[in-house]
Amino acid sequence: MGKQRELGNFLRTRRAQLRPEDVGLPDYGDRRRVPGLRREELALLAGVSSSYYTRLEQGQSMGPSPEVLDAIGRALHLDEAEQRHLHDLADRAKRRTVVHRPPAEHVDAATLDLLEAVGDVPALVSGRRSDVLAWNRTGHALFASHLDPACPADPGNRPNLARLIFLDPHTRALYADWPSKARAVVENLRMTAGRHPDDTLLTSLVDELTVRSPKFAAMWADHRVSPCDSAVYEMHHPLVGSLTVRQHSLRPPQDEERRIVLAVTEPGSPSQAALRLLSGVTAPSARPEHPAPGPAS
Repeated sequence: MGKQRELGNFLRTRRAQLRPEDVGLPDYGDRRRVPGLRREELALLAGVSSSYYTRLEQGQSMGPSPEVLDAIGRALHLDEAEQRHLHDLADRAKRRTVVHRPPAEHVDAATLDLLEAVGDVPALVSGRRSDVLAWNRTGHALFASHLDPACPADPGNRPNLARLIFLDPHTRALYADWPSKARAVVENLRMTAGRHPDDTLLTSLVDELTVRSPKFAAMWADHRVSPCDSAVYEMHHPLVGSLTVRQHSLRPPQDEERRIVLAVTEPGSPSQAALRLLSGVTAPSARPEHPAPGPAS
């Protein structure tokens, strides 16, 4: 029943955000007991019966066709990501649950080479559940300089970007507009949960954050979804001060689960200078490991 409830909750939250005037329906000024459209209004827009749509929201109807889902999505004014999430939830409700513990994630050698090839551009690789699987030197310096740079190499000790955003004061202080960054993390995690309902580690992560962070719990309950493809953030770094970066999330070829996150700055800007300074102050020492031999006596 939990899977159908997720589908119903998503439909209810999206319906509550629409007003009659948003979808071309008359508003006669009557008082509404709940915000947004009524079920019968949404059903009318989608071309389905009110009773069928009510059963769908209440988890009493399984297996809506793709065409019906598309019609409901159009009526709700869903964007592409939300429409895909709606189909994922409906497909999830039909599938039999197979509980399993996913294997540890890894990064292939080609992706590790790419992290090094981007040079001083901060970069990291995140996994399905937003675990940091690898980062380059500048990526570590920008996003998590207070952590051991070697920790992504240990599957049992990897940093998790969602945990850092909601539970780590250092990471929270990095973002001038923390709520914007936090919402992006939650909305992306929601999409992943829709695609992988039987991932026990992902479920445990969501449960943990829901209990430990009221902010996370409130954002999660909103059921918004969006991919973290590209966004601009103002950051306050403890070593180099304020800088504005655009974080790009790229998918490695033929890899649906992992993302390469790059932080780039505008050429010639103070932010680019700050990033270069950060790269310089965190660079390994150029001094030789052993002193050069002195002149022979």
